Amino acid sequence: MLRPGYDRPLVRAPVDHIAAPPFPPGLEWLGSRPVRIERERGHPLLVEFWDCCRANSLRTLPYLKEWHRRYAGDGLLTVGVHTAGFEPAENPQTVRAAVTRLEIPYAVVIDAAGEVWQAYGNLGWPARYLFDGEGMLCHYHYGEGGYQETELAIQQLLGLDPAPAPVEALRAEDEPNAVLEPQSEDVAGAYSGPYRAGGVWAVLEGAGTVRANGRAFEVDHAGAYELISHPRSTDGDLELEVGPGVRCLATCFTPGVPDPA
Repeated sequence: MLRPGYDRPLVRAPVDHIAAPPFPPGLEWLGSRPVRIERERGHPLLVEFWDCCRANSLRTLPYLKEWHRRYAGDGLLTVGVHTAGFEPAENPQTVRAAVTRLEIPYAVVIDAAGEVWQAYGNLGWPARYLFDGEGMLCHYHYGEGGYQETELAIQQLLGLDPAPAPVEALRAEDEPNAVLEPQSEDVAGAYSGPYRAGGVWAVLEGAGTVRANGRAFEVDHAGAYELISHPRSTDGDLELEVGPGVRCLATCFTPGVPDPA
């Protein structure tokens, strides 16, 4: 998902001479003291841009957590850069609560004014950048997917031999070389009607109940809620009812693999 207003690419291939931009001073860090790039020489650095209100970020999160669990002891430093794309995510308390609720074990910096985003020339969520022990970019990936490629690059930087098998894909669309069908476009606010996608999500805030095709979901925090999940890309009809006390900022669709038939 692209963020409007930031379209100047900076951290891009060729990747053999691009240094990690420093984190600006004065930002709020969660779960860590402020990370200073110059003090982390010798440690590969994985930077992930995310938003606690975006489905794509939440779907990628399990891989980041597992890489941290596997490789932090070997020297990998992981930093989640939270840059808001939806209004509720602009509230630092929403971010703090999400980091706790989602049990994120690595450092998270709240990029409230988009300073880190602009330094990277970043284009969307999620986005990850892997730097070597000298702080030079060696790998990057936009969007979901590419998990095996990233993990193999991490293992190479750490010099692991033997190395564990990469994290098993959580979904068919996460498999290496998976071919995905384009999903329906996201819709601002609550949406009911036809769609084609692998999954349906809603960005919600407040407290109350929503119903998706008759199924009730309790809303107790601001964030992205998965309403419908299909094993592959599917044609469907969404009936979304938003109850009192709940605000729906967007209805979002995630991709799926084609039907083999």
